[in-house]
Amino acid sequence: AVRSELFDYELPDASIARSGVEPRDSARLLVVDADGQQVEHRIVRDLAALLRPGDLVVLNDTRVMPARVRMRRAGGGAAEVLLLDDSDDGWWEALGRPSAKLRPGSTLEVGDDFAFEFGLDLGEGRRLVRPLRGGAAVGRVELLALLDRFGEMPLPPYLGVTTLDDPSRYQTVFAQ
Repeated sequence: AVRSELFDYELPDASIARSGVEPRDSARLLVVDADGQQVEHRIVRDLAALLRPGDLVVLNDTRVMPARVRMRRAGGGAAEVLLLDDSDDGWWEALGRPSAKLRPGSTLEVGDDFAFEFGLDLGEGRRLVRPLRGGAAVGRVELLALLDRFGEMPLPPYLGVTTLDDPSRYQTVFAQ
């Protein structure tokens, strides 16, 4: 079993980057030799000079989806879902808040005939949710367009902000 306490450590507030460095190629780069014995602190701009024939470069091309969607419950209270994993059957595993008030079978409107149907409670705040448009399940391509319009970036709480001035700065330059 994984013991999560092994990953607990103190992270000084001053060590948290609240925004990306500009220009991007001046970002810090940690270089470790193949044996793990030598460590250098460089910048991304140095990468081309560090590479040799046969070296492997792995790029993160993951695009962070604006997968947090806020809405209002019928009684006026706030609710939100954070989409986590597509089940390939129209349903998504998501974090829902307030989970206890998002009853299975209920539907909450987001806007422009976009809504979420709430399904099975998976425990620990996790829910099955189904994005809907006009009462029908939304496909992945349509959902991505709706999230670009109605969603927010799922920012970690340690950043100390809830929205970004420029969401593109939260993406890697290789994002697809």
